[in-house]
Amino acid sequence: MQLKSLAKQTVIYGIPSIVGRFLNYLLVPLYTYTFAPDQYGIVIELYAYVALLLVLLTYGMETTFFRFMQKYKEDPSVYSTSVWSLAATTSLFLALVIGFHDQIGQALGYPDAGQYITWFGIILSADVMSAIPFCLLREQNKAGRFALLKSLNIALNIALNLFFIVYCPHRIESNPDSWLQHIYDPGMGVGYIFISNLIASLFTFACLLPQWLQLRFRFRWGLWKEMMIYSLPIMIWGLAGIINGTFDRILLKYLSPDPATAMSQVGIYGACYKLSIIMTLFVQAFRFAAEPFFFKQMDQKDAPRTYAQVMRYFVIACSFIYLICVLFLPQLMYFVGPEYREGADVVPILLMANFFLGVFFNLSVWYKVSDKTRIGMYISLIGAAITLGMNFALIPHFGYHGAAWTVFTCYAVLCIISYIWGQKCYPVPYPLGRMLIYTAIPVLLGWLGRTFAWNSLAAQLLFGATGLIAFTLFVGKMEPELPSTLKGIVHSIRRSKK
Repeated sequence: MQLKSLAKQTVIYGIPSIVGRFLNYLLVPLYTYTFAPDQYGIVIELYAYVALLLVLLTYGMETTFFRFMQKYKEDPSVYSTSVWSLAATTSLFLALVIGFHDQIGQALGYPDAGQYITWFGIILSADVMSAIPFCLLREQNKAGRFALLKSLNIALNIALNLFFIVYCPHRIESNPDSWLQHIYDPGMGVGYIFISNLIASLFTFACLLPQWLQLRFRFRWGLWKEMMIYSLPIMIWGLAGIINGTFDRILLKYLSPDPATAMSQVGIYGACYKLSIIMTLFVQAFRFAAEPFFFKQMDQKDAPRTYAQVMRYFVIACSFIYLICVLFLPQLMYFVGPEYREGADVVPILLMANFFLGVFFNLSVWYKVSDKTRIGMYISLIGAAITLGMNFALIPHFGYHGAAWTVFTCYAVLCIISYIWGQKCYPVPYPLGRMLIYTAIPVLLGWLGRTFAWNSLAAQLLFGATGLIAFTLFVGKMEPELPSTLKGIVHSIRRSKK
């Protein structure tokens, strides 16, 4: 029943999120077919900084919220203390950004882009302040509303991008006297990507009004201190994780073997990273559902066995995602413009890196439920050291290929360390042999698919379909209970909708 509940929540969170984000993913072709790699590189770099700052500004409060809501039996002061803490720090951050936007732009190498910095400051502030209300929705199992608001954010962002990047220039070209000439600036370029994000973030912030109305003017200092002791190691862990996942796009600008093409390399690498979106979406949907689930299961006697079952099914799902992507990689590459397709060979590496990231999230449950978040911090710091060391060593010689192998190595090592450490402190009976087999077969099939020079498209598609069917039959033989489990999950989801 627990696994069915988790799967149901993953699907409810995941389907609208995946559909919405897949539509958002269609912006990647729009950007890569419209903007040159060096222009798109600006977008990739600035959003890498956003990811870093988002972790810093939320300082682990999301995970802390779930832990303390469980610890104090849904005490409302946990919600209010979390929100008011973030409100204070976010207000200080926004004031500094607005006051020093020109200086920040110059430091980043964009002396004429101070307005971009201000926009990003507002975007970050709105997203940070929305974090805990979204956590409240997850805690209250309001997955439908959570997914709806996330989807509306994505839909509005897509609509605005299409309006500014596609509709406005074509409309003005066909009708120079159109009223759009008063609001549209052709020289803004990628700036309209940021404007669209800004409007969508503010809209989402406003849509969380019901959650804001549940907020009380209550701040408990004793509770806040206890929460910060728990959350700060998570923040350091999160920062280390962001360094592992995004810092390569920042370093590429400065360490690229050819400075003249550095921003183009950032753009190509960033676009290819986006192609691993299917794996990333599944991992993210799973995380939304799994984090509160893990904490609610922690007091059950069979919790370790439940965690092991979750991991096994998670690995199977990710293996299928990886296999589909690598077997049909030539078709997948049409989602980016021709100038970006030279980076196709790093896509399988990045897919597997995100696979390992999801496994690492599963493995991290042991130090979260045992309140040993400091250990998670240490593990992530090891990963950050690997990331920085390998990027500095490899990027100057191999460019974005060095960055791809770095993120792959980092997450693989983190999985190994977390598994070994976790089995000593909080043993979980993971089916390690099966998980390795389920991972190795798609890697082998993907390698064969890329190694052979197919004479025709039909031969390539035939091999891909055959490999996918063969792996499906193999998993079905290894997991005979899987069809009935999936049927039960589908039945449970249908009943929840009635």
